[in-house]
Amino acid sequence: MLLSVASQSGNAQLPLAEKIGVGLVAIQVNCQGDGTLEVAMEPVGISFPLECVEKEVSSTYNEIHLKRARAEGTVQVKAPSGVRWALTVEQ
Repeated sequence: MLLSVASQSGNAQLPLAEKIGVGLVAIQVNCQGDGTLEVAMEPVGISFPLECVEKEVSSTYNEIHLKRARAEGTVQVKAPSGVRWALTVEQ
């Protein structure tokens, strides 16, 4: 598990717990509230939006296959303050 965050709101810049190895990296995001949440993972270069809805949980699952390892990484989340979200990054 590279990162696990439960029940956050608003923006966050989160360091990964360990280095990113070669192979599959998966990002699972859930959100609830009105607005668009944007996720970016560096230095991998993956980014995606997720439309969040009031009184309903929206989810997305994205995978990327890496051909080389990275020494460190971060996940940046941009979200309106009224949007609650949870995120998991696994390898």
